[in-house]
Amino acid sequence: MAKAWIAVASAAHVRIGRQAGFMQVCHGKASPLRRITPGDRVIYYSPTVVFGGKDRLQAFTAIGAARDGEPYQVEMESGFRPWRRDVDWRAAEETPIRPLLDRLAFTRVGPNWGYQLRFGLFGISNEDADMIAEAMSCSSANAMLRKIAA
Repeated sequence: MAKAWIAVASAAHVRIGRQAGFMQVCHGKASPLRRITPGDRVIYYSPTVVFGGKDRLQAFTAIGAARDGEPYQVEMESGFRPWRRDVDWRAAEETPIRPLLDRLAFTRVGPNWGYQLRFGLFGISNEDADMIAEAMSCSSANAMLRKIAA
């Protein structure tokens, strides 16, 4: 059965990945991406608009399903070779997390719910993923992702 994941990155970085059809987490590390399997749902949470910025966004910024294939490396400037995984991104609205805090299992742990975001990638329940997908106005995409996972 497919799993659901929260990945963490700035909205600017997420937008680049959405446009090009990939995801990248934890400053380009491979090991987190290897935990994701084809068909798994991926939801990006963006604490800020720009990496390292002080511009709080605190929103879900992308949702999709991991494609077939393994993580792969790409060559970028200055010899930086991050790992990526291809994702079929769905049409969705960027959605603030605050209205969902009392409804999501992973945020009901108390005032320190954001601590787990520091890991860059963590699993969530399918129920939480469904709720986020609905909030992002992509319930039809959510149904499609559930069919792919079955």
